[in-house]
Amino acid sequence: MRLSTLLVGLCLGTALPGAVLAQLAPKPAPAAAPDPALLKVARETVAQMQGDRAATLGSMAAPMVGMMQQIGIKEPDKAQVLVQEVVMPTLSAHYDELLDIQARGFATILSKDDLQAIAAFYATPTGKRLAAAQPQLAQIQLAGMQQWMQAVAPEMQAKIVKAVQAHGWGPGGQAKPK
Repeated sequence: MRLSTLLVGLCLGTALPGAVLAQLAPKPAPAAAPDPALLKVARETVAQMQGDRAATLGSMAAPMVGMMQQIGIKEPDKAQVLVQEVVMPTLSAHYDELLDIQARGFATILSKDDLQAIAAFYATPTGKRLAAAQPQLAQIQLAGMQQWMQAVAPEMQAKIVKAVQAHGWGPGGQAKPK
């Protein structure tokens, strides 16, 4: 999973009403701590998959400027300043925390053998090219996700309103008999 995947969640958060997100967000199940040796392999694999830290973080700057504009900093130059002075240094300072979170996720789902095979792939020339292309691919995926969400949001919102009304969940509403 890429750092830019965080943006997808943030963008989805602006596309859907907060109450719906609260309903849809699964509660994480308490998981047993992964074996330290497995966690180490997972951390190394995740770091390899992320590729160059500076390139990954650098690729996030433009989308973050857009996010600043979405939250109310409308002037692009001011949004850019905030991204460079606040957002990017903060993300950079906490990047290892993200890798650790991702490593725990990988270690709970994948075996040591799987993780080693993934790491072996990322050590190949093709794997290295994929890692290097990840920031661009993530931007393409994010743009596609935003486009898709914008396209389906009106239909989804209309259906949500009808479902809320049908269940009688609106103000003063009563469920319609079936």
